[in-house]
Parts: sequence; structure tokens; C-alpha cells
Amino acid sequence: MLRIATIGTSMITDDFIQVVNANDQAAFVGTLSRDADRGAAFTAERGGERNFTSLDELAAADDVDAVYIGSPNALHYEQALACIAGGKHVIVEKPFCATEAQALEVFRAAEAAGVVALEAMRPLHDPAFHAIEDALGEIAPIRRASLRFGKYSSRYNEILAGRATNIFDCNMASGSLMDIGVYTVEPMVEIFGMPSGLTSMATLLDPTTRQLTHGPIDGCGSILASYGGGRISVELAHSKITNDLLPSQIEGERGTIQIDHLSTPRNVRIDYRGDVVRGSATEAPRGQGDNGRVLDLPKSSNTMEYELTDFITAIGGIDNVKEEIWESPAGRHELGHYRDVTLVSLRIMDAVRQQAGITAGLLCSQATRPLKTLPCAISCAGRGKSKALVFALPTPTSRRHAHSPAGCVTWKTAQSRWRYRELRQTSYLISRHFMPPTSAWERVFAL
Repeated sequence: MLRIATIGTSMITDDFIQVVNANDQAAFVGTLSRDADRGAAFTAERGGERNFTSLDELAAADDVDAVYIGSPNALHYEQALACIAGGKHVIVEKPFCATEAQALEVFRAAEAAGVVALEAMRPLHDPAFHAIEDALGEIAPIRRASLRFGKYSSRYNEILAGRATNIFDCNMASGSLMDIGVYTVEPMVEIFGMPSGLTSMATLLDPTTRQLTHGPIDGCGSILASYGGGRISVELAHSKITNDLLPSQIEGERGTIQIDHLSTPRNVRIDYRGDVVRGSATEAPRGQGDNGRVLDLPKSSNTMEYELTDFITAIGGIDNVKEEIWESPAGRHELGHYRDVTLVSLRIMDAVRQQAGITAGLLCSQATRPLKTLPCAISCAGRGKSKALVFALPTPTSRRHAHSPAGCVTWKTAQSRWRYRELRQTSYLISRHFMPPTSAWERVFAL
């Protein structure tokens, strides 16, 4: 039985506790909250036995095996390191940390301590998203994708009313990209790997709000990524100040996949191209269903059950791993796969925020590695609230690997694993050694 404590009393923490209580391999112990009275009430209402009043108390607790961290983004780093130092496995709500540098240090600490560190990124653990990945071969070769998540936030109303909130606070490493855009960045990295080029644009909140937000912060934004020297383009759109009503799409030469909600896919459809008719502008439109199908997806009222299951699987697999912790199975992938997706995604978000002038959340403590691995900007455009960044991410090279059509690297081994062991001491972890799984790349690019 995995004894789990939580940090935070938010709605998402409540959702996680629900799946813990429903899982026969896990048990909820209690919660740490900045408000002791609130934490005690929260714990009691959800069947917990202990109310933790300090991080040190939680980290040292003998009756806790693992900790779910659902606190504000800027607190993840310190809390994760403390829990790891206490021998606890950690599952950390997205984004894993405020910066790539912080995340890398947490992963290194977890490896040294022999414990699991995993980001709670729902779609990557959801069988519904896996079904989408498995269907990519039906429409390959992939040429375009549009991944979107935009939802007007009630927290924006707080800002408009002159009240501060953690969701729009530079010091909390929040904003649209970090809070909701991450749901587009990580699926892109999961499917396509590290882009060869990137263009970003951010729309900042009105300057009059900066006494509340502690600096410039994004309300919405767009990212355009390129793969294979322009062979594939991926558009990302995110917003917390508007509602985006468009579906996400992945477009291939043989068809298009439509996704209703990227974070929790429920209705996904493939429309196949069919025969091309010359002069089709005069052709009667084809009805939906004439040449397509709806994917049969698993349904869950709370998809956090999937990330919890993978977390438990990874913890249970540690003892069977002979080489290192990152080789342990974690559901569909090994634990190291999820670590690498997290690091690459944070690298992208670091660069996008830096270009937009959102620097407060990027300040690193002395304990973290300097951000020397950020891609070099090659051009910049835009004025005022909307700015664009164009940069190139270095093409990985290794004598053990071969280049994929997208300019990245794929494993030529039977295991198709994402390695990390030999890279621990280099500051070029991602820019030179990001390696997506061979099998997925072969499907996407029809190799």
C-alpha cells in the first residue's frame, strides 16, 4: 500500500485525492497547507488521518511514502527537493517546476535518492491520448498540427476587479503559458520531439495591472514550431482571457485527426482524405462520416487515475531496474521518457517567457543551474504587448544515433529508449541529446 500525502488544498488536489481513495494500492494520509485550520478540515473531509503543519514535518514523516505536490508553481522546486531529501517519491502537478534548471536539479536529486519524480501531466498518461498517438500512422506523413487550449479564467475577473491572484503572478511562475499552455506544449513534445525552430507571440495583460501581477505576464499566446527544416509545422494556442472554441487537429497527407479537448480527449475523429477530384471547388461537400471514423476511447470521470497508476507502477518497478531508476516502467513509457518530455517542454517555455519579458518567474536560485542551454535567438519581431521570437534549437548529434527526417535523433536499438545516464554531467542535456522513441517517429514520418 502506497501511503500518499498531498501539498495544497486546491480543486485539483481534491481530484487527485479522489483517485487515491478509489485505488486499492494507495491510501491518503493527510495534507500540508499554509493555513493549518483549512488543511485540517480538508484532510478530515477526505478521510485523512494527519494534518501536516510544516514542510519539514511532512518530509520527515515515517508514515508517508509519496507526496503529491499541488501548490503554486513557484513552490514546486523547494517542496519537491525537501520531500526527496526525506526519501519520498514525488508526483508534481504541471508545470513540474518554474524553469528547466530547477526541474533538472529535482530529477538529479531523485536519481541520487533512488526515488521516483514524475510530472502530473494528464494527457501523456491517458489511454485516450495514447489512442490518438497510435492512429497517427493512418494519416502519415504528418504535415501540420494545431494544438489548442483556451478557457476564460475566473481569476482574470479578480485581476480586473483589482485583486491579486496566484494564477496571474510572475512571482508564482504562472500566466497563461505555464498554467494552461503547458497542455499544448507537452503533447507536441510527446508526439514530435524537440522542434528545429520556434516562433512565439504573447499577449500581455494591461500594464496597469502590474502592481497585482508583479511584472509583465501573459494572458494568451501562440507558438509556431517547425520540424524537419520546414517539413512539418505545429501551431500552439493558449489563453486564459478568452474562450477558444476550435478543436485541435493533426493533419497528414492521408487524413486529419480532430480532438475535442486536448487535456482530456473525449471525442476524437479521423477524416480520411479519399480520392482527390480535379476541380473540386465545384464538388458538393462530403458529409461527415462518409470517409472517416470516430475513435473508440476509454472514458473516465477523473483522468488523474491514469497518472496515479503510472506513478505507482514506476515506484513498484524500481527494485527490478538493474541499471538506473529512469529505466523503470511507468505505464506506456519508461520513467525517463516522461522526465525528458518535462525538461524539453520547460526549455521551450523558458525561452518563450524570456522573449515576452516575463522574467520574474525565470529567476533561478543559486542552487539551480544557470540557463546556459536556452536556444539562441536569431530574430525578433513585434511591438508592444505582442512580441515574436524566432530561434533555432541545435540539431542533436551522437555517434550512436542517426538523424530522423525532422532533424532530431532516433534510437536504433530494439528498446527505443530515451537515455540519460551518460548525459548527467553535461549542460547540453536537451539541445544535444533529446531522443524520441524510434517506433513513434517511424509511424509519423512513414519511414
